[in-house]
Amino acid sequence: METKELTAVAPKKAIVTPKTIIHQKFGTKACYTIEEVKESHQNDCPGLNIPQTRPSLYRCSLQLPELFVVSGIFKKKKDAEQSAAELAIQKMGIVFKRIFLLDCNRDLELGIRTETENPTPQEAWESVVARINYVFSENFLSSLHPLSSHIGATLQRKVDLCGSLPVSVLAVYDAKLCSLCKFVDPEVESNPFLVMSYIIKASTKLSGFLATAEQHPWIIKQSPYPEDVVNSLLKQYALQEPIQIAAVRIPSSEEKSVEAVTLHISPKEYYLDIIANELGLEDASNVLISRNLGKASSETRLFFAAPKSCILDPSSILPNGKNGLCFEGPSNLRASYLSGHDIAGDAILASIGYTWKCRDLIYEDVAVQAYYRMVIGKTPGGIYKISREAMLASELPSRFTTRANWRGSLPRDILCIFCRQHRLSEPVFSITSPPSNESSESYGSNLKAADQGKDVIACVSGAPTTTRSKQSDTEMFQCEVKLLSRSENLIVKCFPKDCFKKQNDAIQNASLKLLVWLNNNFNNTVVPFEPLYETADIFDIQIFSENFFREISDYHSIKNCQQLNQSVSMNSSCTMPLKGVCLLKIEGPDSGVCPCNGSLSCISYSVSLVVESENIKKVIEVRNEFEFEVGVGAVISYVEEVVMQMSVGQSASFTTSIFTSDLIFASASDSVEMQSLLSSELLLL
Repeated sequence: METKELTAVAPKKAIVTPKTIIHQKFGTKACYTIEEVKESHQNDCPGLNIPQTRPSLYRCSLQLPELFVVSGIFKKKKDAEQSAAELAIQKMGIVFKRIFLLDCNRDLELGIRTETENPTPQEAWESVVARINYVFSENFLSSLHPLSSHIGATLQRKVDLCGSLPVSVLAVYDAKLCSLCKFVDPEVESNPFLVMSYIIKASTKLSGFLATAEQHPWIIKQSPYPEDVVNSLLKQYALQEPIQIAAVRIPSSEEKSVEAVTLHISPKEYYLDIIANELGLEDASNVLISRNLGKASSETRLFFAAPKSCILDPSSILPNGKNGLCFEGPSNLRASYLSGHDIAGDAILASIGYTWKCRDLIYEDVAVQAYYRMVIGKTPGGIYKISREAMLASELPSRFTTRANWRGSLPRDILCIFCRQHRLSEPVFSITSPPSNESSESYGSNLKAADQGKDVIACVSGAPTTTRSKQSDTEMFQCEVKLLSRSENLIVKCFPKDCFKKQNDAIQNASLKLLVWLNNNFNNTVVPFEPLYETADIFDIQIFSENFFREISDYHSIKNCQQLNQSVSMNSSCTMPLKGVCLLKIEGPDSGVCPCNGSLSCISYSVSLVVESENIKKVIEVRNEFEFEVGVGAVISYVEEVVMQMSVGQSASFTTSIFTSDLIFASASDSVEMQSLLSSELLLL
């Protein structure tokens, strides 16, 4: 009889995901609903029924016994489900507590367990120390992680800096470290640079393993990595040839213009050293890095000088201590507004870095146009303009009539983008259904969810739900929307009096009302707090905190609100205005068919900057087959006034000086030429 020898095999460790945690806690009571999201695309053919094939996008709603949450938009259904589960975990106060275990006979391993209570500051502090130990281990260096790529790149630096990793890189590119530091000191949420202080302090606990510099904020592993590991990594990181990357310099002096710069990176050079040189700094350790700007997948960031007082005495930094960076020198208002935190001195806006996908250096050119779009894109009207790719002609509509007539991003989506841009929580919507036998006029701003006779449909992140199986044909809905800070403090609440037959219409109208109010105050040239309170009641809005609206003041300080003393020529195939414009000229036979309020008009237009004395005409923006609804303010007033005087097939042209420099730079691709034209004394008024 043959005897077979059996070998015991260790079972694989189960991967703990947010969805797993929800299942363990709620089981079959957790109900996931996947919704396919259809987004409008501006390259469709207006008026033509041609089906367009595009990748599907998905949003997931998760219904729990006492909670309802909605995820963001994802390309994969499973990603949407995990996002919804993670959001539910956060709402319930369940956190992923990361425990780092060190065994002298084994490599450092990362274990994950979940608890319903937050770790104590002391527990989080111990995990910070262990995490830094793990980051500089051979095991981590071999892993595919943006931070390990940075460490590998530093091994190519010149001898005196070889292997030295700037503390700012650790603070920005290791999300686990940042999360743990927030448990040590909640102030880290509002001051991300505090993480650097705690990293320096934690590194001193590993003095036999790591070394820190007294004059420069960097950390280096005292014992070298194995030579074969280093050689293998260097082959992966080495550039084959020099590269040139277009970036943008944002001067601290407001008298200087934002300008384009080029970063020249040669093989075996660390890109942060090149940026440091561009800023006039000694090396990469003196460079601070902002959070990523724009999309989460983007590596577009601001790079700027660390203050001289950046190196704090580690012995003075204790858990729960209040230590930040004291910036010296002139404040950079433009860069500070863009990043959301204080920046001093010049800053470089560049898209460059390492990602989770590969070890190659990922980079993209960033033009001056991108900077202006980022600034404008922090306002509700700017978000809408960008979604329509019509910076000069389009405006955020004042009314939402029907979804079929709306063009560009929907109001709810714009409000969500606005909240993310300003680091607020996702907007919270609450749907109420007043009694059907009463008119909407009987429900004013004092209408509350708890009023007798009303059914409340609570929703988070804009997706309502109801427990009623049937909806009456006469049932009407109202929507209340709240803006909350990251710490869940109420900032502003909007509760319009209007009622709607559809829940979605109530959500979109409430969102738009809040957006229009915000946008009016961003565009107001006077001190912002006066119109904020003066117009709040008109828009059914209550203000609970002024802190957020300081950003509106910052926007006013960097925006050129004065009208330009230039003539801008606009040519359209469908209309233009009389009052406030010069040289209006309408050409072509009058067919007698003119647009009216509520109709959809389709025009083709071009906007040009004109210097008549030099016979110069520079095209800034062109759109073909641009659709908009007449009568809701979806385009600048001059365009709408002219369009309503035209009939099908006619064309018109006029000159005006309503466009500000930031809008022109956000539209024009050649910033140098635009700067020259705008500064010319020969431009017509």
